[in-house]
Amino acid sequence: MENFSKKFIDFISLKKQSPLSAMWVLFFVAAFITAIIKWLNPDIPQEQKTEIFKVIVDGMFDSAETAVMKIALPLAGVMTFFMGLLAVGEKAGAIGFLSRLIGPFFSRLFPEVPPNHPASGQMIMNFSANMLGLDNAATPFGLKAMQSLQELNPQKDVASNAQIMFLVLHSAGPVLIPLSIMAQRSIYKATDPSDIFIPCLIATYFATLTGLIFVAIKQKINLFDRVILSWLGGITAFIGLVLWYFSNLPQEEVTAQSKIISNVILYGFVLAFILGAVWKKVDIFDAFIEGAKGGFETSVKIIPYLVAMLVAISCLRNAGTLDMIVGVIRSGVEFMGFNTAFVDALPTALMHPLSGGGSRAMMISTMQASGPDSFAGRLSCVFQGSSDTIFYVLALYFGSVGIKQTRYTLWAGLMADLVSIITAILVSYVFFPH
Repeated sequence: MENFSKKFIDFISLKKQSPLSAMWVLFFVAAFITAIIKWLNPDIPQEQKTEIFKVIVDGMFDSAETAVMKIALPLAGVMTFFMGLLAVGEKAGAIGFLSRLIGPFFSRLFPEVPPNHPASGQMIMNFSANMLGLDNAATPFGLKAMQSLQELNPQKDVASNAQIMFLVLHSAGPVLIPLSIMAQRSIYKATDPSDIFIPCLIATYFATLTGLIFVAIKQKINLFDRVILSWLGGITAFIGLVLWYFSNLPQEEVTAQSKIISNVILYGFVLAFILGAVWKKVDIFDAFIEGAKGGFETSVKIIPYLVAMLVAISCLRNAGTLDMIVGVIRSGVEFMGFNTAFVDALPTALMHPLSGGGSRAMMISTMQASGPDSFAGRLSCVFQGSSDTIFYVLALYFGSVGIKQTRYTLWAGLMADLVSIITAILVSYVFFPH
């Protein structure tokens, strides 16, 4: 009996599971509990009750197909190209140059990574593409950086300190110009589609800072080091300069200039890598093909991880669990007598750590229901532009190198997400009075 009790306690507490595994199980359980509550609700018509579990199961099949056909396989082409390009850049010495350039800063944040290691250059390529909003380029650079960090990892199934720091900074990292969100606001006839630009950048900046501080404390990194402070100060000043410059431009100019700048910078990297290889007399085509071979292999390797995560998230979404959570939050906020204007935008915030596509759908739904210039419509856009989808990032990046024990990566990412949500709400109350 005692042995059974111990096993039962371990079972319900998920004691033997990693944080990511425990969360994955909880998604299914929470979806099932939500469905049962809805099925027992006498206010829901019988014809709707018969569809509750069908919607969840249909969503499972659709999400499994999406993971393979709309994410992994389309990613294979992009991965193949950029993996090949990175191989050319390494032989040309461009990745080494970036590593030396960022070396003093990264040697403090990533002490496990040797000086001038290719991983440093690959990470800076990932961060740069991320900041420019070039997701298609950021993912291959990030996956290549994760593979390089895995080569330095002494425990191949446990996330290293460097991998954790990289993933948290990647998932919380700022996008300087949220172009896709501004485009959606323009489609729905917002008076000023770019008015969410500054709030997005502020919220994401604080999310990144939170992730950095959380991981630095866990890894005993001295953030008061003169080099770290000078780099953080420089990055802050640069972001402030971007804010100042673009905030003084009309919306059409913001969109046009940001598109030109981001794509010219990316193409500049491509051209610099190729011309650098020519200068170094590298056999460019062979170098490209050799590097590109790993692109397709990596895309196939991540499929099981993507399927597992996206199916679990679809169950949570289609069961209506997030709607139920929002209802509870609304009741609590009303009970405490606080302003509830932000609650209508919360579905986007709650979905964003789970699924970028799902949160985008929530954002559009909020703009349709409340209007793009409403407080909820604007706030949902700020939520969408703040940080990245931590669960997707964990499944994609750790799955690509076979990491099973993610340690505290999830909690660091969720803490950064929480700060971005709180900051987005506070900043939106300042920028969008109602």
